[in-house]
Amino acid sequence: MSPERLSTPRYCQTCGRELVERHIEAERRRRFACDGCGFIHYMNPRVIAAVIVEHDGRVLLQQRAMEPGLGLWTFPGGFLEMGETPARGALREAKEEVGLDVVLGPLLGVYARPQVGIVMVVYEGTSTTDAAYVADHESLAVKWCDAGAIPWPELAFDTTEQALRDWVARRSA
Repeated sequence: MSPERLSTPRYCQTCGRELVERHIEAERRRRFACDGCGFIHYMNPRVIAAVIVEHDGRVLLQQRAMEPGLGLWTFPGGFLEMGETPARGALREAKEEVGLDVVLGPLLGVYARPQVGIVMVVYEGTSTTDAAYVADHESLAVKWCDAGAIPWPELAFDTTEQALRDWVARRSA
């Protein structure tokens, strides 16, 4: 996010008055604050939980049915719900998006897109079946790919590419 101008809700979540962007001296940066109650609105990144699902040495990819990245490929993942751990969120997203029950493996890595306020926690996982399917409105298609057949130029996000490159590197080690 640009330090020159932040994008945020317009009203205080505490008292409902309009927020004002101003320099907060104690924090040495611009923030949105309420002149009525003094509440400071902190803009924190949102967390995505995801899983790279493997079966018989292949990885499952899904083609996005929505922006951002409409028509591009990624792996199952989505925003955490309140009260949910990243591991539970990754399992839920795999079931919702591609219809698979996944056995979660180790944490692959944590990836960030700071320009849009996204932190993505990616796990490795396995499926006992390759019967993935488009399970909800978020996917146009799903496919299993060998590491050498990953459509690198057609990946949705730089974090998708980073995580898949880490997955491939672990397989090669």
